[in-house]
Amino acid sequence: MVCLWGLVYQLLSSNYSQFPSKEMIPVAANDVAFSIHAVLLTAFILFQVFIYERGTQKVSRVCTGITITVWGYAAVCLILAWPNGSWLWLVTRFNFIQVMMTTIKYIPQAYMNFLRKSTEGWSIVNILLDLSGGTANFAQMGVQSIDQDSLENFYGNVGKLLLSLETVIFDVLFILQHYLLYPKAKVEDGTAGENVERLLNKPPKESDHKV
Repeated sequence: MVCLWGLVYQLLSSNYSQFPSKEMIPVAANDVAFSIHAVLLTAFILFQVFIYERGTQKVSRVCTGITITVWGYAAVCLILAWPNGSWLWLVTRFNFIQVMMTTIKYIPQAYMNFLRKSTEGWSIVNILLDLSGGTANFAQMGVQSIDQDSLENFYGNVGKLLLSLETVIFDVLFILQHYLLYPKAKVEDGTAGENVERLLNKPPKESDHKV
């Protein structure tokens, strides 16, 4: 894995070195490490989806269609980039795919919170961690820009800039929904609590024991 990380970073560095600029390369080694880390964790979660019980849940046709379209687009870009070794152009295309998929990932949860007027049953912890990461990205680009006295780190890596920007925007929206717009309501009549308690203490039916 370390070898793969080094290979990808060397490819990007060699492509950036073709440009007549003495400024810092806007794609740092930690950017490549972040991408590899994200792929590994996502693959592990996907593996869990296949091995654990998921009831009646299944992948929707919309999700399947989007996935097929994205992988098809990525394959076409790879075919176009391979003959000329246009790896920087390819990575840029992949970066925009990441931005688009991240937007698609956030919207359903924000919309569901809006429809339910509640964030009950949904953890805010990952959002707070996500916001920390997005803020750290902006801080990194800002410090590098100050050090180089240039904004190359912002416009030279548009994908990272857009990803950080949309992450912060959606995370702030989720925080507003959770703490201000739809805070955990106190159920005066206790109906919700009684329903949960009834489900937890409900004795199993005889049919539940049948194989």
